[in-house]
Amino acid sequence: MDTNVLGKLTEVKVMEYIIAKGFSVSIPFGDKDKYDQIWDINGNLFRVQVKTSHLYTKNTGKAIEFKTTGTSNGRVTSYSKDDIDYFATFWENRVYIVPVEETSSKKVLRFESTQNQPNISWAKDYTVEEVLKI
Repeated sequence: MDTNVLGKLTEVKVMEYIIAKGFSVSIPFGDKDKYDQIWDINGNLFRVQVKTSHLYTKNTGKAIEFKTTGTSNGRVTSYSKDDIDYFATFWENRVYIVPVEETSSKKVLRFESTQNQPNISWAKDYTVEEVLKI
């Protein structure tokens, strides 16, 4: 499937999930903003960049990963707190969000791990419900 179409489908799934929770989602007009959606959660506005996840392919347990960079006119772009508040992704009927300051060029969220490392990002800690306490 075309990556642009896949990205738009991910955006729709994330938007549907947030709206089903009873919150508002706004879409910026035009393509000049680095965020895809603005969420109104209990009166707080969050700028959200949506990314499509893929199954993490290293043999370290079940995990997903997504890029936290973008491409515009053939150039790689990065994101900062000045651009967005969260990255969001959709996986197995759930939305996960990661604060932009916790990312580099990609993010891996683990459901299980065969490694015992202190810096593992557990998917359960990044559900939209857990991060935003909704």
